[in-house]
Amino acid sequence: MQSLARGLAVIAAFDADNPQMTLSEVARRTGLSRATARRFLLTLEHLGYVRSDGREFALTPQVMRLGFAYLSSQSLPDVAQPHLTELSRQLQESTSVAVLDGDDITYVARQATRRIMTVAIRVGTRFPAYATSMGRVLLADFDEPALQAYLERVPLVSITSGTLTDPAQLRAELGRIRDQGYAVVDQELELGLRSIAAPIRDGAGRVVAAVNVSTGVLTPHGQSVEQLLEPLLETAAKIEGDLRAQGR
Repeated sequence: MQSLARGLAVIAAFDADNPQMTLSEVARRTGLSRATARRFLLTLEHLGYVRSDGREFALTPQVMRLGFAYLSSQSLPDVAQPHLTELSRQLQESTSVAVLDGDDITYVARQATRRIMTVAIRVGTRFPAYATSMGRVLLADFDEPALQAYLERVPLVSITSGTLTDPAQLRAELGRIRDQGYAVVDQELELGLRSIAAPIRDGAGRVVAAVNVSTGVLTPHGQSVEQLLEPLLETAAKIEGDLRAQGR
């Protein structure tokens, strides 16, 4: 189990900011010794998940099989996609569905209309949960022990000048989201971007995913929360209905 955990840690060390790394950089990001990191990198290279030019290492496209094995085993992306497509057509805005993956959200379905972020978002993209509308919808469903553990574990780092980084303020915001049934994040993840999200619940009432719509704040086509909220909530209800009809 320890070997599996370390191998997965090496894979997870690579991200958009660190697509290629030396042995020393991998060891530093994983907390492993150079010898241990080298052993796992060579094993992953032998298995086809990592390539090397002799100095730096990088993931290969074969790593995508790990993620798509999860996605293909779930009905959520397939169920959600037609509803995202229709919501995007109706609002002329980009829409997404995400789930909580550790302390981050991971996009599992998306319908993009235009690019309004500097970072391209696609299925598999991850963001810190605390700074996103979908993440806050998911965090708002935490019980008190789980939320306290999250706030103690996760550093609330400023991503923009508007990012909420005070734990007490974030806790209060999550309470409001729980009461009102949706979340709005205004320029906290990226300047000029507003996002509104609603929960997707399972048959027991637990929030298992979130659906959102994003709009530009400073562009002529940008829409208000009031314009987006009702269609978004209707879409969340439709996705929930389809999932329950399938017994999911």
